[in-house]
Amino acid sequence: MEKNIDLNLILDFLNPALLDYTEWTNVGMALKEEGYACSVWDDWSARDSARYHPGECEKKWRTFGNYSGSIVTGGTLVQLAKDRGWKPHSIEDRALDWDDQISDDYIMVDKAYIQEEEIREPVNFNPANEVIKYLETLFLPDETVGYVMESWQNDKGKYLPTRGAFDRTAGELIRQLNNCGDDIGSVLGDYNEDAGAWIRFNPLDGKGVKNENVTEYRYALVESDNMELGKQQAILKELELPIAILVYSGKKSIHAIVRVDAADFKEYQKRVEYLYNICTKNGMSIDKQNKNPSRLSRLPGVMRGEHKQFIIDTNIGKTSWDEWYEWIEGVNDNLPEPESMQSVWDNLPELAPPLIDGVLRQGHKMLVAGPSKAGKSYALIELCCSIAEGKNWMGFNCAQGKVLYVNLELDRASCLHRFKDVYSSLHWQPECLSNIDIWNLRGNSIPMDKLAPKLIRRAAKKNYIAIIIDPIYKVITGDENSADQMAKFCNQFDKVCTELGCAVIYCHHHSKGGQGNKKSMDRASGSGVFARDPDALLDLIELEVTDELTQQQIDRAVCNLCQKWLVRFNKELSNYSQDDLIVKDKVLSICKNEFAPNTIQRLWEDIRAISKKIKQRTAWRIEGTLREFPKFEPLNLWFDYPVHTIDESGVLSDISTEDKPYWQKGQEQRKKNAKSKRDKINLELEMTYSLLSSENDEVTIKQLEDEWKISNQAVKDRIKKSEDFYYKNGVVYRKEEGTND
Repeated sequence: MEKNIDLNLILDFLNPALLDYTEWTNVGMALKEEGYACSVWDDWSARDSARYHPGECEKKWRTFGNYSGSIVTGGTLVQLAKDRGWKPHSIEDRALDWDDQISDDYIMVDKAYIQEEEIREPVNFNPANEVIKYLETLFLPDETVGYVMESWQNDKGKYLPTRGAFDRTAGELIRQLNNCGDDIGSVLGDYNEDAGAWIRFNPLDGKGVKNENVTEYRYALVESDNMELGKQQAILKELELPIAILVYSGKKSIHAIVRVDAADFKEYQKRVEYLYNICTKNGMSIDKQNKNPSRLSRLPGVMRGEHKQFIIDTNIGKTSWDEWYEWIEGVNDNLPEPESMQSVWDNLPELAPPLIDGVLRQGHKMLVAGPSKAGKSYALIELCCSIAEGKNWMGFNCAQGKVLYVNLELDRASCLHRFKDVYSSLHWQPECLSNIDIWNLRGNSIPMDKLAPKLIRRAAKKNYIAIIIDPIYKVITGDENSADQMAKFCNQFDKVCTELGCAVIYCHHHSKGGQGNKKSMDRASGSGVFARDPDALLDLIELEVTDELTQQQIDRAVCNLCQKWLVRFNKELSNYSQDDLIVKDKVLSICKNEFAPNTIQRLWEDIRAISKKIKQRTAWRIEGTLREFPKFEPLNLWFDYPVHTIDESGVLSDISTEDKPYWQKGQEQRKKNAKSKRDKINLELEMTYSLLSSENDEVTIKQLEDEWKISNQAVKDRIKKSEDFYYKNGVVYRKEEGTND
């Protein structure tokens, strides 16, 4: 409860006649909880003369507190009044200063200036035309209509409707009414003029009149019978409700049939709740029993006592629910006011600290874009680990803190294994695993506008400094190529940043086709909003690695591996020429002389494995487009599954990213495949030949047959394709060892 609020002031504002039974009871419970006397509740309740019964408040008062449910306090009473437009007197009773904040809170109608509209019964009353107009406005010709002409009287003398009929379509009823000579009873049935008649405003399936029989959740009923008719109509129009038809009930209320156009019952409930909330905040006491889509409303074209039930107006206010909703939300923006630069010049706010040095600040947004197989998910997992441990990522230092990884694509097991694989490949000790939370949503992903509030609620008290969403195509709402729709989509990331005060990092894929000739900002798929919205864009593009470069990398790796093996077996590297140690063939020859045959065989297994790994890795270049920091030089990486490593050697820096014609790419790929096959044959022949020659004086084709388990001719074909070997009289030679015939 707000401090220093006199609940008597709240009671002066609230009209008991405009509250339903639950709200009236809550007022009494709140007064008792806050120490007020029962007489206060009784005096206030007496203002509703139609429903007040002496002694009822005292009887109810004695039951308050005798249950185990939640306690109703004065705060509930304050909120009840605020929902109906009340504001604390601390603001209302003095002139406003420039620094005061005024919250509209969906209050659109100033009841002090509302102009009541007079409702006049039609002079020329044509019952059949009234019903036809109603049906034509709300229903399609083939939709089944439910209506009630018969009624019964309860013990209090109130007329209530029966179940009614639901056996004809709107089209059938209209045809029959057009030919009834204004005798609607001959079409719909006779009715009691003291009771009037009713109709259901949503179409039915012809099998019943319950909610499950409703086929389209098109309309909702707004009714208030506790205020003057003219005020009811004025507020309905002032709120610009998308009213399809407005009907006078013949008594104390107007029935507004409002377009809600819900997709299903769940959405219908949400929209009606929102609709009723707006009406209540603007001074209407809504009959909340009208929430059901199968609810009855008053049928125009009949008498009810001394008055007619008739159509007041049709198709007023906004044209659709969406248009009205956007208007309501737009009028009630919570945007900050402009501020003078002069007022802050000497007292500028602190900049948010960096999350990734030179790239991204905390509380800002970053997009990682790239083609498929670029290892984007692994890059983001690496970033998670780097933030959790406070370590380096892609050459950039990271702040340390808690991070949430929102996994939308991988199954839970695969995702968790990837984190462990990344830690292992980076050779990091997992000292801060408590800093990493993973939200696995594969199979449960929802559009971003629905995900954002759920994400905010779960993350509100976790103190994350970063939330990583991977990938966003799973949660995109709207057309990816629409700038307007994607701007609304990206606004959801702003909400997360603002509400949680943390950075939001997400990844997206490249568009189809060649990317090398495009700027980094233009490579992401869909609207350019994707690239222009985030504070930092990191774009990955693949580098074309030549066979020569791959072979150089293999040769270098083999030399390093051989040196490690020599040290491992206590061989002094200083005993060998430095030049010999960095030339593959020479260092292999050294190992052959120094190691036993079984050791050579294990070395070749390691060489085969490291060669395979180098051939499988891909090369990438990261370009950055930054809002808060200077542009950095393009960063060259190897994606050495499952992690990215910086190219320390600089061999990738000279590779161009410009795309070649497709015919040239195809030709080069065919040559590359052929060269790769020859290299594989050469490597396998080199290793097998070295192993066999260490145990025999000569290597024969027969020995290779037995080793490879292939035919004599297949062995000969492999040797012919080799650049370094040949055979003669069944014996295999190196080319430098004899004459190639």
